[in-house]
Amino acid sequence: MAAVELRDAATVLILRDGEPDADGNVLEVFMLRRNLNSDFVGGAYVFPGGAVDPEDRHDDLGAVCEGRTDAEASSRLGIERGGLAFWVAAIRESFEEAGVLLAYHADGAVVRLDEPATVDRFAGHRNAVDSGQRRLVEVCVEEGLRLAVDSMWYFGHWITPEGAPRRYDTRFFVTAAPPAQTPLHDDREVIANIWIRPGDALDQHRAGTYEMLPPTVASLRAVARFRSAAEALDAAREIHDVPTILPRVIVDEGGVRIVLPGDPEYGEGYTGPDAIDRWPTMGERSRMAGVATAGEATGAEVDGPGAPSR
Repeated sequence: MAAVELRDAATVLILRDGEPDADGNVLEVFMLRRNLNSDFVGGAYVFPGGAVDPEDRHDDLGAVCEGRTDAEASSRLGIERGGLAFWVAAIRESFEEAGVLLAYHADGAVVRLDEPATVDRFAGHRNAVDSGQRRLVEVCVEEGLRLAVDSMWYFGHWITPEGAPRRYDTRFFVTAAPPAQTPLHDDREVIANIWIRPGDALDQHRAGTYEMLPPTVASLRAVARFRSAAEALDAAREIHDVPTILPRVIVDEGGVRIVLPGDPEYGEGYTGPDAIDRWPTMGERSRMAGVATAGEATGAEVDGPGAPSR
Protein backbone atom coordinates (compact mmCIF):
# COMPACT_ATOMS: atom_id res chain seq x y z
CA MET A 1 0.00 0.00 0.00
CA ALA A 2 1.37 3.41 -0.98
CA ALA A 3 2.12 5.81 1.84
CA VAL A 4 -0.44 8.55 2.38
CA GLU A 5 0.95 12.03 1.68
CA LEU A 6 1.45 14.11 4.82
CA ARG A 7 0.12 17.57 4.03
CA ASP A 8 1.00 20.75 5.90
CA ALA A 9 -1.97 22.49 7.48
CA ALA A 10 -2.78 25.35 9.85
CA THR A 11 -5.64 26.08 12.24
CA VAL A 12 -6.45 29.17 14.29
CA LEU A 13 -8.45 29.61 17.50
CA ILE A 14 -10.08 33.05 17.43
CA LEU A 15 -10.88 34.32 20.92
CA ARG A 16 -13.05 37.14 22.26
CA ASP A 17 -14.67 38.29 25.50
CA GLY A 18 -18.43 37.75 25.73
CA GLU A 19 -20.91 38.35 28.51
CA PRO A 20 -19.65 37.25 31.96
CA ASP A 21 -20.96 34.01 33.45
CA ALA A 22 -21.77 33.52 37.13
CA ASP A 23 -18.05 33.25 37.94
CA GLY A 24 -17.05 36.30 35.90
CA ASN A 25 -15.53 34.32 33.02
CA VAL A 26 -15.91 36.02 29.64
CA LEU A 27 -13.72 33.96 27.27
CA GLU A 28 -15.38 32.65 24.10
CA VAL A 29 -13.93 30.81 21.11
CA PHE A 30 -15.16 30.81 17.54
CA MET A 31 -16.13 27.44 16.04
CA LEU A 32 -17.50 26.20 12.73
CA ARG A 33 -19.54 23.12 11.90
CA ARG A 34 -18.41 21.14 8.89
CA ASN A 35 -20.87 20.31 6.15
CA LEU A 36 -22.85 17.18 7.00
CA ASN A 37 -22.20 15.84 3.50
CA SER A 38 -18.45 16.17 3.76
CA ASP A 39 -16.58 12.98 2.94
CA PHE A 40 -14.43 13.49 6.03
CA VAL A 41 -15.67 14.18 9.59
CA GLY A 42 -18.94 15.63 8.30
CA GLY A 43 -20.83 17.58 10.96
CA ALA A 44 -17.83 17.96 13.28
CA TYR A 45 -17.18 21.22 15.11
CA VAL A 46 -13.80 22.69 14.20
CA PHE A 47 -11.77 25.88 14.21
CA PRO A 48 -11.04 27.73 10.96
CA GLY A 49 -8.20 26.01 9.16
CA GLY A 50 -7.05 23.79 6.35
CA ALA A 51 -4.17 22.72 4.17
CA VAL A 52 -1.30 25.08 3.38
CA ASP A 53 -1.79 25.81 -0.33
CA PRO A 54 1.00 26.54 -2.83
CA GLU A 55 -0.32 30.13 -3.02
CA ASP A 56 0.50 30.53 0.67
CA ARG A 57 4.19 29.77 0.09
CA HIS A 58 5.33 32.50 -2.30
CA ASP A 59 8.54 34.45 -1.71
CA ASP A 60 6.66 37.75 -1.48
CA LEU A 61 4.97 36.95 1.85
CA GLY A 62 7.30 39.14 3.88
CA ALA A 63 6.07 42.25 2.10
CA VAL A 64 2.52 41.75 3.38
CA CYS A 65 3.18 40.24 6.82
CA GLU A 66 3.52 42.38 9.93
CA GLY A 67 6.13 41.72 12.61
CA ARG A 68 7.39 38.25 11.66
CA THR A 69 9.85 37.18 8.95
CA ASP A 70 9.95 33.78 7.31
CA ALA A 71 13.22 33.03 9.11
CA GLU A 72 11.62 33.86 12.47
CA ALA A 73 8.47 31.90 11.68
CA SER A 74 10.45 28.89 10.46
CA SER A 75 12.65 28.92 13.56
CA ARG A 76 9.53 29.05 15.74
CA LEU A 77 8.12 25.96 14.02
CA GLY A 78 11.44 24.12 13.97
CA ILE A 79 11.70 23.91 10.18
CA GLU A 80 14.36 25.15 7.77
CA ARG A 81 12.21 27.52 5.69
CA GLY A 82 8.63 28.30 4.65
CA GLY A 83 7.27 28.75 8.16
CA LEU A 84 5.49 32.02 7.43
CA ALA A 85 3.18 30.17 5.04
CA PHE A 86 1.52 28.43 8.00
CA TRP A 87 0.51 31.78 9.50
CA VAL A 88 -0.70 32.99 6.11
CA ALA A 89 -2.69 29.79 5.51
CA ALA A 90 -4.44 30.14 8.87
CA ILE A 91 -5.39 33.74 8.05
CA ARG A 92 -6.55 32.81 4.56
CA GLU A 93 -8.68 29.96 5.85
CA SER A 94 -10.33 32.17 8.47
CA PHE A 95 -11.13 34.66 5.71
CA GLU A 96 -12.47 32.03 3.31
CA GLU A 97 -14.47 29.99 5.80
CA ALA A 98 -15.63 32.66 8.24
CA GLY A 99 -15.10 36.06 6.60
CA VAL A 100 -12.67 37.08 9.37
CA LEU A 101 -9.62 38.91 8.01
CA LEU A 102 -6.73 39.19 10.45
CA ALA A 103 -4.94 42.17 8.93
CA TYR A 104 -3.93 45.80 9.45
CA HIS A 105 -4.35 48.94 7.38
CA ALA A 106 -1.27 50.99 6.54
CA ASP A 107 -1.83 53.11 9.67
CA GLY A 108 -1.68 50.01 11.89
CA ALA A 109 -5.42 49.86 12.58
CA VAL A 110 -7.08 46.44 12.45
CA VAL A 111 -9.25 45.99 9.36
CA ARG A 112 -12.86 47.00 9.97
CA LEU A 113 -15.68 45.30 8.07
CA ASP A 114 -18.63 47.13 9.59
CA GLU A 115 -19.58 49.54 6.80
CA PRO A 116 -21.75 48.50 3.81
CA ALA A 117 -19.25 49.52 1.12
CA THR A 118 -16.39 47.77 2.90
CA VAL A 119 -18.46 44.65 3.56
CA ASP A 120 -19.44 44.35 -0.11
CA ARG A 121 -15.90 44.95 -1.37
CA PHE A 122 -14.32 42.43 0.95
CA ALA A 123 -17.07 39.91 0.25
CA GLY A 124 -15.87 40.05 -3.35
CA HIS A 125 -12.28 39.58 -2.22
CA ARG A 126 -13.33 36.62 -0.09
CA ASN A 127 -15.10 34.91 -2.99
CA ALA A 128 -12.13 35.50 -5.28
CA VAL A 129 -9.65 34.03 -2.78
CA ASP A 130 -11.92 31.11 -1.94
CA SER A 131 -12.42 30.23 -5.61
CA GLY A 132 -8.71 30.48 -6.36
CA GLN A 133 -9.10 33.45 -8.70
CA ARG A 134 -6.85 35.61 -6.52
CA ARG A 135 -4.21 35.13 -3.86
CA LEU A 136 -4.69 36.70 -0.45
CA VAL A 137 -1.34 38.43 -1.01
CA GLU A 138 -2.81 40.18 -4.06
CA VAL A 139 -5.77 41.42 -2.02
CA CYS A 140 -3.36 42.79 0.57
CA VAL A 141 -1.40 44.69 -2.09
CA GLU A 142 -4.57 46.16 -3.62
CA GLU A 143 -6.00 47.22 -0.25
CA GLY A 144 -2.71 48.28 1.32
CA LEU A 145 -2.95 45.67 4.08
CA ARG A 146 -0.46 43.71 6.15
CA LEU A 147 -1.43 40.33 7.59
CA ALA A 148 -1.50 40.23 11.40
CA VAL A 149 0.95 37.37 11.85
CA ASP A 150 2.53 39.24 14.77
CA SER A 151 -0.55 38.74 16.95
CA MET A 152 -1.02 35.02 16.22
CA TRP A 153 0.69 32.69 18.70
CA TYR A 154 1.81 29.15 17.90
CA PHE A 155 0.82 26.65 20.58
CA GLY A 156 0.04 23.22 19.12
CA HIS A 157 1.42 20.67 16.66
CA TRP A 158 -0.57 17.57 15.74
CA ILE A 159 0.10 14.92 13.10
CA THR A 160 -2.65 12.61 11.87
CA PRO A 161 -2.00 8.96 12.84
CA GLU A 162 -0.42 6.56 10.39
CA GLY A 163 -2.99 4.51 8.54
CA ALA A 164 -5.54 7.32 8.17
CA PRO A 165 -6.89 7.95 4.64
CA ARG A 166 -5.81 11.60 4.90
CA ARG A 167 -2.87 12.81 6.93
CA TYR A 168 -2.03 16.34 8.02
CA ASP A 169 0.90 17.94 9.79
CA THR A 170 -1.07 20.72 11.49
CA ARG A 171 0.13 23.77 13.39
CA PHE A 172 -2.31 25.40 15.82
CA PHE A 173 -2.40 29.15 16.46
CA VAL A 174 -4.42 31.42 18.73
CA THR A 175 -5.38 35.07 18.23
CA ALA A 176 -7.87 37.75 19.25
CA ALA A 177 -11.02 38.40 17.25
CA PRO A 178 -10.98 41.64 15.22
CA PRO A 179 -13.34 44.05 17.02
CA ALA A 180 -15.24 45.35 13.98
CA GLN A 181 -15.86 42.16 12.03
CA THR A 182 -18.82 39.78 12.16
CA PRO A 183 -17.97 36.17 11.21
CA LEU A 184 -20.17 34.46 8.65
CA HIS A 185 -19.62 30.83 7.62
CA ASP A 186 -19.24 30.11 3.91
CA ASP A 187 -22.29 27.77 3.84
CA ARG A 188 -20.32 25.38 1.68
CA GLU A 189 -17.48 23.67 3.54
CA VAL A 190 -19.00 24.78 6.84
CA ILE A 191 -22.71 25.21 7.58
CA ALA A 192 -22.86 26.98 10.94
CA ASN A 193 -20.79 29.14 13.24
CA ILE A 194 -20.90 29.81 16.97
CA TRP A 195 -19.17 31.78 19.68
CA ILE A 196 -19.04 29.51 22.70
CA ARG A 197 -17.31 29.22 26.03
CA PRO A 198 -14.64 26.50 25.80
CA GLY A 199 -16.10 24.70 28.82
CA ASP A 200 -19.57 24.69 27.29
CA ALA A 201 -18.20 23.28 24.05
CA LEU A 202 -16.49 20.49 26.00
CA ASP A 203 -19.74 19.78 27.85
CA GLN A 204 -21.57 19.47 24.51
CA HIS A 205 -18.86 17.10 23.28
CA ARG A 206 -19.09 14.91 26.38
CA ALA A 207 -22.87 14.81 26.00
CA GLY A 208 -22.50 13.61 22.42
CA THR A 209 -24.06 16.76 20.93
CA TYR A 210 -20.93 18.17 19.31
CA GLU A 211 -18.65 15.80 17.43
CA MET A 212 -15.01 16.85 17.71
CA LEU A 213 -11.61 15.43 16.93
CA PRO A 214 -8.86 15.00 19.54
CA PRO A 215 -6.88 18.14 18.59
CA THR A 216 -10.03 20.24 18.88
CA VAL A 217 -10.84 18.83 22.30
CA ALA A 218 -7.26 19.31 23.51
CA SER A 219 -7.20 22.90 22.27
CA LEU A 220 -10.46 23.68 24.05
CA ARG A 221 -9.08 22.18 27.24
CA ALA A 222 -5.99 24.34 26.85
CA VAL A 223 -7.93 27.62 26.75
CA ALA A 224 -10.83 26.66 29.04
CA ARG A 225 -8.92 27.48 32.22
CA PHE A 226 -8.52 31.16 31.31
CA ARG A 227 -11.08 33.77 32.31
CA SER A 228 -10.61 36.11 29.36
CA ALA A 229 -9.11 36.33 25.90
CA ALA A 230 -6.33 38.56 27.22
CA GLU A 231 -5.33 35.98 29.83
CA ALA A 232 -5.21 33.18 27.25
CA LEU A 233 -3.21 35.26 24.78
CA ASP A 234 -0.79 36.45 27.45
CA ALA A 235 -0.13 32.83 28.36
CA ALA A 236 0.25 31.79 24.71
CA ARG A 237 2.99 34.40 24.24
CA GLU A 238 5.04 32.61 26.90
CA ILE A 239 5.03 29.21 25.18
CA HIS A 240 8.49 28.47 23.80
CA ASP A 241 8.53 24.69 23.34
CA VAL A 242 5.69 23.03 21.41
CA PRO A 243 5.99 19.23 21.27
CA THR A 244 4.61 17.23 18.37
CA ILE A 245 1.54 15.10 19.14
CA LEU A 246 1.21 11.96 17.01
CA PRO A 247 -1.83 9.87 18.05
CA ARG A 248 -1.87 6.16 17.33
CA VAL A 249 -4.68 3.91 16.16
CA ILE A 250 -5.17 0.66 18.07
CA VAL A 251 -7.65 -2.17 17.77
CA ASP A 252 -9.31 -3.54 20.89
CA GLU A 253 -12.55 -5.31 21.79
CA GLY A 254 -14.57 -2.16 21.13
CA GLY A 255 -13.14 -1.66 17.65
CA VAL A 256 -10.69 0.96 16.45
CA ARG A 257 -9.62 3.56 18.98
CA ILE A 258 -7.34 6.59 19.08
CA VAL A 259 -4.73 6.69 21.84
CA LEU A 260 -2.57 9.67 22.69
CA PRO A 261 0.81 10.28 24.26
CA GLY A 262 0.40 9.67 27.99
CA ASP A 263 -2.20 6.91 27.56
CA PRO A 264 -0.99 3.52 28.84
CA GLU A 265 -1.74 1.92 25.47
CA TYR A 266 0.40 4.40 23.54
CA GLY A 267 3.67 2.56 24.14
CA GLU A 268 7.20 3.82 23.69
CA GLY A 269 8.51 6.70 21.66
CA TYR A 270 7.19 9.74 23.53
CA THR A 271 8.96 11.50 26.36
CA GLY A 272 7.32 14.92 26.74
CA PRO A 273 3.98 16.24 27.95
CA ASP A 274 1.10 17.22 25.70
CA ALA A 275 1.15 20.76 24.32
CA ILE A 276 -1.59 21.67 26.76
CA ASP A 277 0.93 21.15 29.58
CA ARG A 278 3.07 23.90 28.11
CA TRP A 279 0.43 26.60 28.57
CA PRO A 280 1.64 28.62 31.58
CA THR A 281 -1.00 29.62 34.09
CA MET A 282 -1.36 33.20 35.21
CA GLY A 283 1.37 33.78 37.81
CA GLU A 284 3.21 30.58 36.87
CA ARG A 285 4.50 31.42 33.41
CA SER A 286 8.16 31.20 34.29
CA ARG A 287 8.03 27.49 35.01
CA MET A 288 5.49 26.38 32.39
CA ALA A 289 3.15 24.63 34.80
CA GLY A 290 1.34 21.52 33.58
CA VAL A 291 -2.36 20.90 34.07
CA ALA A 292 -3.17 17.53 32.51
CA THR A 293 -1.70 14.50 30.82
CA ALA A 294 -2.36 14.02 27.14
CA GLY A 295 -4.89 11.31 27.81
CA GLU A 296 -6.75 13.45 30.34
CA ALA A 297 -6.64 16.44 28.03
CA THR A 298 -8.40 14.85 25.09
CA GLY A 299 -10.12 11.66 26.16
CA ALA A 300 -9.37 8.29 24.64
CA GLU A 301 -12.58 7.25 22.92
CA VAL A 302 -12.69 9.43 19.82
CA ASP A 303 -13.25 7.72 16.50
CA GLY A 304 -11.64 10.23 14.14
CA PRO A 305 -7.99 10.53 13.11
CA GLY A 306 -7.67 14.29 13.54
CA ALA A 307 -7.39 16.86 10.77
CA PRO A 308 -8.09 20.47 10.01
CA SER A 309 -11.31 21.58 8.39
CA ARG A 310 -10.33 20.52 4.92
